[in-house]
Amino acid sequence: MARYLITSALPYINGIKHLGNLVGSQLPADLIARYHRARGHEVLFLCATDEHGTPAELAAAKAGQRVDVYCEEMHDVQARIARGFGLSFDHFGRSSSRQNRDLTQHFAGVLAKNGLIEEVSEKQVYSLDDGRFLPDRYIEGTCPNCGYDKARGDQCENCTKQLDPTDLIDPRSAISGSTRLEVRETKHLYLRQSTLRGELSDWIASKTDWPILTTSIAKKWLNDGDGLQDRGITRDLNWGVPVKKGTEDWPGMEGKVFYVWFDAPIEYIACAAEWAVANGKTDADWERWWRTDKGAGDVTYLQFMGKDNVPFHTLSFPATIMGSGEPWKTVDYIKSFNYLNYDGGQFSTSQGRGIFMDQALSILPSDYWRWWLLSHAPESSDSEFTWENFQGSVNKDLADVLGNLVSRVTKFCRSKFGEVVPEGGTLGEREAQLVADLNARLRSYEANLQAMEVRKTATDLRALWVLGNEYLQSAAPWTAFKTDPEGAAAMVRLALNLIRFYAVISAPFIPDAADRMLEAMGTTDRSWPEDVASALGVLPAGHAFTVPDVLFAKISDEDRADWQTRFAGIRP
Repeated sequence: MARYLITSALPYINGIKHLGNLVGSQLPADLIARYHRARGHEVLFLCATDEHGTPAELAAAKAGQRVDVYCEEMHDVQARIARGFGLSFDHFGRSSSRQNRDLTQHFAGVLAKNGLIEEVSEKQVYSLDDGRFLPDRYIEGTCPNCGYDKARGDQCENCTKQLDPTDLIDPRSAISGSTRLEVRETKHLYLRQSTLRGELSDWIASKTDWPILTTSIAKKWLNDGDGLQDRGITRDLNWGVPVKKGTEDWPGMEGKVFYVWFDAPIEYIACAAEWAVANGKTDADWERWWRTDKGAGDVTYLQFMGKDNVPFHTLSFPATIMGSGEPWKTVDYIKSFNYLNYDGGQFSTSQGRGIFMDQALSILPSDYWRWWLLSHAPESSDSEFTWENFQGSVNKDLADVLGNLVSRVTKFCRSKFGEVVPEGGTLGEREAQLVADLNARLRSYEANLQAMEVRKTATDLRALWVLGNEYLQSAAPWTAFKTDPEGAAAMVRLALNLIRFYAVISAPFIPDAADRMLEAMGTTDRSWPEDVASALGVLPAGHAFTVPDVLFAKISDEDRADWQTRFAGIRP
């Protein structure tokens, strides 16, 4: 049994996330977590809301709430929606937790002790109308690199270029829209990342199996311009982790907080500590996942994120871990994704563009969305959600292939043999060939899941479903029954076992439908089919089953047109 620590990028607390956020981190992470659990491995799957920084303060102000109240309420909303999508987190934590505060201050203390934090007097933008310094994400303007007119002061979300607020063209306050800005002097702490450039470069170079997207972004940030730059890790904000050296005050840093991109990745570790508390476990229980001196040496750590998060996870967070000099686990594999676009434009939380997770669940069950998103995951390039493609994929893959097989087999058996697995008859060459074909495709499916090739796994799974349909078309038990009822019984017995087989292997993609299939087959046996021939004999003759309701309803042209109009791209 292997051990897998899996984290997905932390969703910002500032509202409900859209489908692009979902497919870029949480959903593929859930797919892999479910697969490894199904294979009998030990998995700790963690995620949390990212609650500090500009997005939280702005969203709370817009909602007319105190920021701590807003964050608590929105965490509950995001947790509920995550459950609705079947995201199987072992714990869904909060970056505002006591555990994250303590760990963030701890890391700052040891980094300072190791000479990796420097106090810097710098000039920052001050808003005369707002009466405050504006941290980088509070400033918007035009990106000097690509011309995007809503770039933030820390990074352009359009071209992902790292920016300084003073780089922006026509800057304005994200709070008030005021352009009455001036530059004033303030003091902040900087993480001396540049001193770790060689160590980080060697570490990244050793990750020869990482996706090209991940390594290309990491190397670009490592080598562009003057190379890896030191990074400010404090901000003039009220909401966040107070600046301390461990448990000691930090003279000159009163009233400041740590930058959200410093404390948010540390929440991956803190979330494990939160999980331990929530489940009555000890510090040793979470430390065996994160400290190599306490058992984490045999853990495989997988991270999932959109490409805009890659620089901080390949450079800044590893710099924090390595710079501490302590035996913390570093990531083994970073699975990054391009962007999912929406009907000719971009998804955007800040601009309210696209279909959001709560809206998606209000019109269709989660498995419909899970299947489409994973089978169209933006791995090698950006992909695009269109309602026509969504309708076609649901109808052809889920309804016509998998759902149709379940319906035909169970209804035919009920009409000819009753609601029990029929006995009699023997299997022949056609069935032997089916087993061989299923075995070959299943091994490919497993290999692609192990390699986290998401779209390839979806292709394999659909091909496995198709093999069953092709078998039924060829064997035609409804025709064979007229002259050879025992032969038909053997075919149907195999096909009913095929439904259980499909439920087990499909569960990482469509967990709710898999549960319904297993329930209909009257079994709780979720054992992974290591041997296909044996797996197709798990349900014995005489075993009772029921005919399930329609597994997947087709999407009509009328529904598709209605949704396309209702979700035309701008959330009210």
